[in-house]
Amino acid sequence: MNQLLSTLLWTLFGFVLGALPFSVWVGKLVLGKDIRQFGDKNPGATNVLRAGGVPPFVLALMLDIAKGALPLGLAVHIFGVEGWELVPISLGPPLGHTFSPFLNWQGGKAIAAAFGVWIGITIWTMPLISLSLLIVFTLLITPSGWAVMLALAGMLVALLVWFDDPVLLGVWAGQVLLLAYNHRADLGKRPSFRRRKKIT
Repeated sequence: MNQLLSTLLWTLFGFVLGALPFSVWVGKLVLGKDIRQFGDKNPGATNVLRAGGVPPFVLALMLDIAKGALPLGLAVHIFGVEGWELVPISLGPPLGHTFSPFLNWQGGKAIAAAFGVWIGITIWTMPLISLSLLIVFTLLITPSGWAVMLALAGMLVALLVWFDDPVLLGVWAGQVLLLAYNHRADLGKRPSFRRRKKIT
């Protein structure tokens, strides 16, 4: 019973933290703009970049990553939470970002929060792998939703080869389902290689 209550509390903590719309707040407080009027209209860091450039984008991105890293880092490395309870806890931050009660249950695509979760659990190993894969596939494949899915597929290979932990596979599976839902519009389109721009 105590373990169940602990899991629920950690999951709720992660959800609330993930729901904090830092990118929207950075847009309003730093740029004086509603970032949801730019790009794909999502309340994520990418639209901070579109609205105001690199410095506010970096701030928003770091805050969105921290939403995933902080609760998992505390749970795993400070309070010693382990086992299958990490799966629902790991879903808390990206779910909060996706369905934020601060934005009328709307939200962003949760890539940064999901990335932060891996920082919280594995410190640097999986974040380094996932970031490398995401950069490569984003440069090669369009639309971006397919790049995310291919990066997740590559992460599965890494988890199977270098980690002997079914719990991490559970975390991965939960993220696949959520990120596939968040990118469903992209996944309804046929993927293709990006065309190189001709230098004139």
